[in-house]
Amino acid sequence: MLQVACIGVGGMGGRTMKSVASHPKVKIVALCDVDQRYLDAASKEFPDASRHVDWRELLGRHAGTFDAVTIGTPDHMHAAPAVIALRAQKHLYLQKPMAPTLHECRVITEEAAKAGVVTQLGNQGRSSIESRMTVALIRSGAVGRIKEVILWENKALNWWPKNTELRAQADPIPAGFNWDLWLGVREPRPFLQQSYHPKTWRAWYDFGVGEMGDMGCHHFDTTFDALRLTAPTRVRQTTPGSSGPFWGMQRKVEMIFVGNDLTAGPTVQVTWHDGGIDPDRSKILLPKSVSAFPESASVWIGEKGSIYKNYRAGRPYVLPEENFPLEKYPRDFKGQDHYHDWVNAVVEGRKACGDFSHGGPMTETVLVGAMADRHAGEWLDWDRTALRFKNHPAATALVRRTYRDGWRVPGLG
Repeated sequence: MLQVACIGVGGMGGRTMKSVASHPKVKIVALCDVDQRYLDAASKEFPDASRHVDWRELLGRHAGTFDAVTIGTPDHMHAAPAVIALRAQKHLYLQKPMAPTLHECRVITEEAAKAGVVTQLGNQGRSSIESRMTVALIRSGAVGRIKEVILWENKALNWWPKNTELRAQADPIPAGFNWDLWLGVREPRPFLQQSYHPKTWRAWYDFGVGEMGDMGCHHFDTTFDALRLTAPTRVRQTTPGSSGPFWGMQRKVEMIFVGNDLTAGPTVQVTWHDGGIDPDRSKILLPKSVSAFPESASVWIGEKGSIYKNYRAGRPYVLPEENFPLEKYPRDFKGQDHYHDWVNAVVEGRKACGDFSHGGPMTETVLVGAMADRHAGEWLDWDRTALRFKNHPAATALVRRTYRDGWRVPGLG
């Protein structure tokens, strides 16, 4: 049995815990959360598991009782426990995005390689038959070499805080909730109701990475994999950006990558849209069965047609449909559970499908695009090796953030 400790057991962390636990070779042996309500609910499902409020105590004193760790905390608290777990040589399932800063992502990826453990990023869509079929279609040249990629995610931001007023006077902290531990590596501030916890932290610059950081790891994965991309060389946000405590609510970001044998030119552009901004519809050909323009989809434009896939559900379509009959589509893809794939990889001694060697560079790509929100209208030239924007010192300052006293991790923050 794989003995698993879960850090963050509410919300997406709770879904991760239950999904991993559904594998017949897994035993959940430790639960950790800063909110007593989530901890109590998880304890009802796993009554034999030890209970912890501070992940530092869990990893520092009880690491000998488990083999693997899942992390499903708010974004700002991904990197610190992840790196400590990896240095303790624990197999790791980490929810996306890997971390909110480029430097944190790079350190996590490097520590995973050193540890030699099995890692999995929580971009669950990567395991779907439809996503794997899309990768196969693109690589097969079904529409020729790719000229352009268009991505959009226009679902409602139901996680935007109801209270956005920063006040010096704190609201009462809910019973059983440890606000200081929730803040973790970030600087202390007053607790404000309906502002941060639960589930409204993603909008804040200090705690999340906005909609692009949230959903980008899902949308970019297929393109990054299929076209064998490494990192963008230039990015630009063409819509107004943000400068205060919040990320922008909408954006259009252009990203330029070095081309290869799968692309039509020496470079290829990937354009991201969110917050209700539609792509240029004149470039989008929809399948005959799609009557309404989707709120969330991807289109790969090739030399001899395009590939369309709705993000929410459904198979990819090679368009025009009459040029690519169903019998040409790749088949024989087996179903795959993303969580179980991680456990199976541990048992079988292989890499998981979302190993950090893939998930780390892919998350960095998303974050390079997300950072353009802070310097909208300007082309930012990215140097992946040096982890800096070559033409923009102010943007480079976003690459790394310092942790507060008492929370610093050597080599990390």
